Amino acid sequence: MARPAPAALPARTAVAADPVPFDGSVYLDGVGAFLAGTANVIMQLALAPVGHGVVESTVESGQVTRHPLKRFRTTFTYISVALLGTDDERARYREAVNGQHRQVRSQPDDPVQYNAFSRDLQLWVAACMYYGAMDLYSKLYGPMPDDQADAFYEHAARFGTTLQVPTEMWPADRAAFARYWDEAVTRVAMDEPVREYLHGLMTRQYMHPALRGSVRFNTWVTTGFLPQQFRDEMRLPWSAGDQERFERVLRRLGAVLRRLPPVARRFPFNWLLWDLRVRIRLNRPLV
Repeated sequence: MARPAPAALPARTAVAADPVPFDGSVYLDGVGAFLAGTANVIMQLALAPVGHGVVESTVESGQVTRHPLKRFRTTFTYISVALLGTDDERARYREAVNGQHRQVRSQPDDPVQYNAFSRDLQLWVAACMYYGAMDLYSKLYGPMPDDQADAFYEHAARFGTTLQVPTEMWPADRAAFARYWDEAVTRVAMDEPVREYLHGLMTRQYMHPALRGSVRFNTWVTTGFLPQQFRDEMRLPWSAGDQERFERVLRRLGAVLRRLPPVARRFPFNWLLWDLRVRIRLNRPLV
């Protein structure tokens, strides 16, 4: 059964306001996001300044190697509040994330220069989030109708504007985004420290052994969600047979997810947004 298309949004005039209600939860599937999440992180970190910014970060509380579950919570909460949060909630989460990002910057003599407040780097991360959301949706449920895809694209600007990306930096439409993406991926490059870090993330070596699951499956499903250029950077093999099996698994998973009640399909995004609201009411740290 096809999902109803959300109402189209008017032309963008401001960062914060969404004058037409938009149900961003339609695009959130917890199981799918869990399977695809590592691939999306790999894509983000494949741009050298982002990769080195994460690998070299001295912000101990945000390091996945030390606090993998906390990192999972903060990342998925960001997605939840960006797509589903109110303007006030997004502003509060922005300030909390800013407190972490202020400490993430390269030194003058570092070979790769980065600054977590760079709008260009934030735009790339937001673009990866949007690309990943669209890719996951299409693999699970098939292509979106154009009007639905256009509406979601407008709303997905929040992946960037929830932080420092101004509205005018978000490509004007999906065709403009495709041009941005095609140019941006030409700048993707990994060196060994970033590649080694990402292999550890993919195999979940930073997790407790009881939570790692199958290394073989984790590697296979992550590779399946990566475009070929990123597979090449990670030096991950992938065959036509792998692709056929991967597409078959995702189609079957999508058929199962369609039958779940929305509240179950959206978990843990709905729970994390609730948790954020409780933290705000209790004046507890948000990240």
